[in-house]
Amino acid sequence: MPSEGRCWETLQALRSSDKGRLCYDRDWLLRGEDVLQECMSLPKLSSYSGWVVDHVLPHIQKNAPPSETSASSVSTSALNQPSSVPRSPLRNPAFSPVSSAISNGTKDKHESPHTEPMVLQSPRGMKVEGCIRMYELVHRMKGAEGLRQWQEEQEKKVRALSEMASEQLKRFDERKELKHHKEFQDLREVMEKSSREALGQQEKLKAEHRHRAKILNLKLREAEQQRLKQEEQERLRKEEGQARLRGLYALQEEVLHLSQQLDASDQHRDLLQVDLSAFRTRGNQLCSLVSGIIRSSSENGFPTVEDQAVAEGALQEMRDLLSNLRQEIGRACEEKRRRDEEEARIKQQESQMQQRPEAHKESPIPNQGPGAKPNEDLQVKVQDSTMQWYQQLQEASSRCVLAFEGLSSSRDSQAKKIKMDLQKAATIPVSQISTIAGSKLKEIFDKIHSLLSGKAVQSGGRSVSVTLNPQALDFVQYKLAEKFVKQGEEEVASHHEAAFPIAVVASGIWELHPRVGALILAHLHKKCPYSVPFYPAFKEGMALEDYQRMLGYQVKDSKVEQQDNFLKRMSGMIRLYAAIIQLRWPYGNRQETHPHGLNHGWRWLAQILNMEPLSDVTATLLFDFLEVCGNALMKQYQVQFWKMILLIKEDYFPRIEAITSSGQMGSFIRLKQFLEKCLQRREIPVPKGFLTSSFWRS
Repeated sequence: MPSEGRCWETLQALRSSDKGRLCYDRDWLLRGEDVLQECMSLPKLSSYSGWVVDHVLPHIQKNAPPSETSASSVSTSALNQPSSVPRSPLRNPAFSPVSSAISNGTKDKHESPHTEPMVLQSPRGMKVEGCIRMYELVHRMKGAEGLRQWQEEQEKKVRALSEMASEQLKRFDERKELKHHKEFQDLREVMEKSSREALGQQEKLKAEHRHRAKILNLKLREAEQQRLKQEEQERLRKEEGQARLRGLYALQEEVLHLSQQLDASDQHRDLLQVDLSAFRTRGNQLCSLVSGIIRSSSENGFPTVEDQAVAEGALQEMRDLLSNLRQEIGRACEEKRRRDEEEARIKQQESQMQQRPEAHKESPIPNQGPGAKPNEDLQVKVQDSTMQWYQQLQEASSRCVLAFEGLSSSRDSQAKKIKMDLQKAATIPVSQISTIAGSKLKEIFDKIHSLLSGKAVQSGGRSVSVTLNPQALDFVQYKLAEKFVKQGEEEVASHHEAAFPIAVVASGIWELHPRVGALILAHLHKKCPYSVPFYPAFKEGMALEDYQRMLGYQVKDSKVEQQDNFLKRMSGMIRLYAAIIQLRWPYGNRQETHPHGLNHGWRWLAQILNMEPLSDVTATLLFDFLEVCGNALMKQYQVQFWKMILLIKEDYFPRIEAITSSGQMGSFIRLKQFLEKCLQRREIPVPKGFLTSSFWRS
């Protein structure tokens, strides 16, 4: 350690000082008793005191002044007197060496006769001894004072050296502490610098990681979007392919149906003596062409747009072929009629032949299948009373349209604004009907009832009322009835449970505003003639598109909708009708009868069973009607209802099966399984989505 070197330097400096060079008698303690004895004994003169008196004092007296000489003489005389003071063994340090030297020089010549202490009896001896002692005392005091001063100086030096060493040690410690502090500061700065560098590197790595993660997320998002896009494209491709395939099946079905009509025209060959083989041959070729397209598309996955275009071309050609055939048959019938008229003039007994061309002018739509047998018990036309009722409803609808024609055709901006607000106020609440809660349904009903009652309602942030225009009430009633039927056509067709909340609101409005109910029936019969039930007949000279519209098909740009979509819409409207006839508004007057109750449903079921079935249509409508309204009819008519079900199973099923092709058996099988299960359980289940009391408490 550095401090050890400084200690050795301090010791070396102390050893080189005056005090350090002094010699000490280390054995004086061994004579400690003699020293103490000398201090305690009586004063004695040494053996050299006589020599001092003989040699020293005479010289002092010679050199001293007279006063001193006299004093000396007195002292000398006193010395000659005996004294009892013993000689002291102590000597003056100044004279002790001289005395030792003289005594050593004269020791061989003569020995002092007084070896023992002698007692002085004279005053002079006492005085000499006293002077000696005083001299020794003074000399001792001077020596003690010098020693004390020297000791003090040495102590001061030692203290100064100690303080200097202490200060140097403090400076050394301070420099050492400062060095340690600097080293610690340097180390901390290095650590902080390295920590900052590490943090900077870490932040840089984090930033790079975030950047890479962002890039990776972008790539993943792009990949996911690309995957979703590919899946969406694939899904759209499949949907389009499936739609085209369904369209091909519908086209094939219609082509086969038209081909059956071509085959049915063979009965005119012998009657009219017309060769129609070319029509049949071309019809068979078109059927083979469509079948080949469907077969090849099934093998390749999905049909292409070109396949669909070829099939549509074949269908259009088949329609043209059938139209030409009918025209040919019409011309043949006309020619035969003329011949019959000529023959009638000759032979009156054959006058009945004049009625047969009329039978060919208006042919019913229901077609007998290849295996069907004609039955005189069933009819192909609607009853006259029902047809009269149907026409009255259509006339009432037409009068309503004429009543607000001024409002609908007005070019005035204010009138257009009123018409738009009224239409929104009438249709938007109907669109909001759902199975969420009964309280929400009551709000919608109250809003519609208030609008029809002439009260102001809020629509689109504005106040709307039917009192704004004289024709407003007719317009609102017509649009409201149209919207109810449209909801059945679209919403109920997609979600069967929606039929009940829509029907209960419609039934409540019908009960309070009967004209709205009549307009609902008019719209329903116009869009779905099977709800009458009514099978429109094809008349000579009628355009095919108009006839298809009469049947309920939607025709846009000379294109008829697909059969699946057609059946779906008819199903939705029949379900809405079946729900209306069995439901009543729970907050209405219970004492009054239903404005269009279950008796109308029983009439509809009886009339449709008295008519020849239609392929794919009759089975679908019967299933939808019985699934929705069968439970209510069972509770109302009981035994009569089950007789009706047995009649359907035993007599009507064979007729439906006879006219149904193999590709259209789905609806027939579904109806058959439903009725067989109901007969087995002897119960018609409550329809799904039926409104219970808990719904109205929500």
